[in-house]
Amino acid sequence: MLKTLTRAAALSALLLATAAHAGPPSEGSGTAWDITAGLTTEIGQRLAGSDREAAARDWAVVRLKALGFDNVRIEPFTFDGWVRGPESASLTAPYPHKLAIAALGYSAPTPKGGINAPLVYFPTLDALKAAPDGSLNGKIAFIDHAMRAAQDGAGYGPYGAARRQGPSIAAAKGAAGVVIRSIGTDWQRNPHTGATSWSKDVTAIPAGAVSNPDADLIARIAKGGKPMILALQLEGKPVPKLPSGNVIAELPGRDPSLPPILVACHLDSWDLGTGAFDDAAGCGIITEAALAAQKEGKALRTIRVLWAGAEEVGVFGGAAYAEAHKNEPHGLAMESDFGADKVWRVQFDFGPGNAALADRIAASLAPIGVVRAGGKANGGADVGAIAKAQKLAVVDLSQDGTRYFDLHHTSDDTLDKVDPAQLAQNVEAWRRVLAIVANEPGPLSGN
Repeated sequence: MLKTLTRAAALSALLLATAAHAGPPSEGSGTAWDITAGLTTEIGQRLAGSDREAAARDWAVVRLKALGFDNVRIEPFTFDGWVRGPESASLTAPYPHKLAIAALGYSAPTPKGGINAPLVYFPTLDALKAAPDGSLNGKIAFIDHAMRAAQDGAGYGPYGAARRQGPSIAAAKGAAGVVIRSIGTDWQRNPHTGATSWSKDVTAIPAGAVSNPDADLIARIAKGGKPMILALQLEGKPVPKLPSGNVIAELPGRDPSLPPILVACHLDSWDLGTGAFDDAAGCGIITEAALAAQKEGKALRTIRVLWAGAEEVGVFGGAAYAEAHKNEPHGLAMESDFGADKVWRVQFDFGPGNAALADRIAASLAPIGVVRAGGKANGGADVGAIAKAQKLAVVDLSQDGTRYFDLHHTSDDTLDKVDPAQLAQNVEAWRRVLAIVANEPGPLSGN
């Protein structure tokens, strides 16, 4: 009886907790929220090279000018992109199951009518690497993995290799197609998309990702030992020379001779959701923080905002920025591209001459729960090229990534997932850092 009562009490608590979180999400306020809401509502999905990404650039110019930024402009570039087409997948043997699948960026299209072929299960990417050459001729490879949620998102690097490298490895083994377990930590039936890449010595093949519950299904069937057959249709395809561009805006400083502070996000998104976490929120965060850092008077240094284009498909915007501004000195670089949840950690890449500056920043952040950690800051994808080329000082404000890979590159990446209170703390952390570094008169450098 006691066990029954205990279980009943636990169930009651669970139902009460669920009820407390039911209903529509709370609305936020402030510039960061308005930008996130505006991009996801007025523009929506912003696949790189699409007309919606172009609309987002125009939207950004209007919004940044209205907020009081100067020198607002679009710096266009072209890149070799990819467009999505109809997609489906079904197990036809040993048991019939329709699967939730999304093609990976730069997947080759299946032949007309799709592929119907044996599905070969690999529990890890290393298991696929060990497969004999030619052993997958006429077959479809399935790559499994065991990514789990972590505050710092540490699993994305090693487990993400199943998406970034796995399809090319399968192609080299002779596979006619490849399917992976989504690179995500959720248990919803939402596949995670994302780009893959192909070695120069292989021909691209159809490549997709199934949801985690469907991956579990495939793993269970594989464990039973019965042969599997997969019907696969992926009609997305690469398209050369698509248009994109970076949106740049500035808050001029009092001393134009000092190199500017560069803060970045990316404007494009994948096309399954509306890119609220990845990365409309990042654009909102850096923009509100830049304005807030100048609220009590013009900062000493110019703060330059970069809303980069075509990041998701290959960091083309960051590369274009680094090339266009390679002869222009910069002082420090930062980026927001890890969702909208609270900042919990700060890391630096500062030269010895800026040790005291790092101490001041860490002291300013401590009262809002941000801890200083060792390790070297890397800046992020869109500032990485310019930071490396010029050995810039870099500050990383690490956002809580515990739920980031539940939403990342899925149809669930929508505005309702943004917590206004956590977003506000994020902006405040950025404001504190920018208020310090944008008023630093001495030289700034990285290692």
